[in-house]
Amino acid sequence: MVLPNQLTILRIILTPIFLFLFLAEEPVLKQMSLGVFFIAALTDWYDGWLARKFNYITSWGKFWDPLADKILTSAAFLGFAFLGILELWMVLIIILRDILITSFRVYAEYRQISFTTSYYAKWKTFIQMAFLYYLLIVYVGRNTQSIYAGNEKTFSILLNGDLIYYTMFVITLITFHSRISYLYKNKNSLIRLIKSEA
Repeated sequence: MVLPNQLTILRIILTPIFLFLFLAEEPVLKQMSLGVFFIAALTDWYDGWLARKFNYITSWGKFWDPLADKILTSAAFLGFAFLGILELWMVLIIILRDILITSFRVYAEYRQISFTTSYYAKWKTFIQMAFLYYLLIVYVGRNTQSIYAGNEKTFSILLNGDLIYYTMFVITLITFHSRISYLYKNKNSLIRLIKSEA
């Protein structure tokens, strides 16, 4: 169990802790959830860096690392949907897309068939994470009295319902389109994968 894999396990363990703190009523716990999310996200970057630098690349890591990422982001999206800040149907489209693509990629790795990750897909992930960071920081700030007091108008603008809805709508479209683009770009690998099962 090399260090990058331990960090992946830590990220999975931190996810339900983040969600519990995030959905708690106490403002202090919500503030703690922001720190937990940042730490969990940091382990994603750090375990990837360690794996590449010291060649700590394992089959276990190839399977669980991308899955741990999706578990963390899905939990955050579901948390905001539970609070009524994001539309559930948009969140489900994003989660189902990620489950589908991650499943294909992981299974293809298992069958030793290469699936190429495009820069478009990486930008999609970056945009999702940036949006989650934005929502987390602003939402936690709004629930911190020392920050919120005197800045009510600013937070009203930053968490404007239409702004959040249409930003999430665009992210949902990008996510859905990236799935189609990803499958099309890897159609030959997908055909090989299907034939290997025949």
